[in-house]
Amino acid sequence: MLELRDLVKHYPTPGNEPVRAVDGVSLTVSSGETVALYGPSGSGKTTLLLMIAMLLEPTAGTVRIGGRDVASLSEREASNFRHSELGFIRQSFDLLPGVSAIDNAILKLLKTTRWVTAQREIAPLLERLGLGERMHHRSETLSMGERQRVMIARALSTGPRLLLADEPTGSLDSRRGHEVLELLRALCRERGVAAVIVSHDPAAAEYADRVLSLRDGILSESS
Repeated sequence: MLELRDLVKHYPTPGNEPVRAVDGVSLTVSSGETVALYGPSGSGKTTLLLMIAMLLEPTAGTVRIGGRDVASLSEREASNFRHSELGFIRQSFDLLPGVSAIDNAILKLLKTTRWVTAQREIAPLLERLGLGERMHHRSETLSMGERQRVMIARALSTGPRLLLADEPTGSLDSRRGHEVLELLRALCRERGVAAVIVSHDPAAAEYADRVLSLRDGILSESS
């Protein structure tokens, strides 16, 4: 589903060696497979996700999603591809204040779907995520764990084939973190979604099919 070949991102610096944020990464992730990616701050993890998401241009190498080389896409095609094929859970909770959980969850769907239809389509997923009784509550009244579940619902709302998650448990306590990771793994397996989860949370390894490490831009099997 996801295939990276010799992916590189170097940043030039005045009079010095370039910063090798990502330095020749190759990786394949199959449909329904969850990969946990660990590494210290500054190791290139977020840079890698941004290149996969077509939000940052690689210095060299290729990104293929579903067999398609994303570098061949126009700006409009890339935007449409991100909308339909890619779910991205970022570190921050990008929720609109004063807006219900369900209406926050359907924001991606509203690009192509009418509001009432989008609500009807997202409701079963919110139920699956344990938000059945909370979906009409405003975002600021939700717990941190509930807010993260809304972000998961939004990311999965368009039926993507690839899910990227950048520190999805970073703002959660250990119990809520385990719940979110378990839900992510279950949903990705059920839907055949390939997932790459960047995390500092040791618990992420328990819910991944493979665990990898990125250090100084170099990818390796985690020991």
